[in-house]
Amino acid sequence: MADLERSSDDSSVDSRETTEESSQDSKLEFSEDEETLIIRMFNLVGERWSLIAGRIPGRTAEEIEKYWTSRYSTSE
Repeated sequence: MADLERSSDDSSVDSRETTEESSQDSKLEFSEDEETLIIRMFNLVGERWSLIAGRIPGRTAEEIEKYWTSRYSTSE
């Protein structure tokens, strides 16, 4: 009986972790100042995401690249 309770507790923890990870991935909210800085930096240095991320505290190159491609990518 104790084994069943543990396994159900473990699965609820796993599902919460998965939910948190997926919500963080889909959450790409940037302030207006961050958006302006990303646009200006992109115009200066191009797709050098790590350089751009270095100018925005708390942001990673991956977050900025995802934001840029989701917002400004063009279909050819």
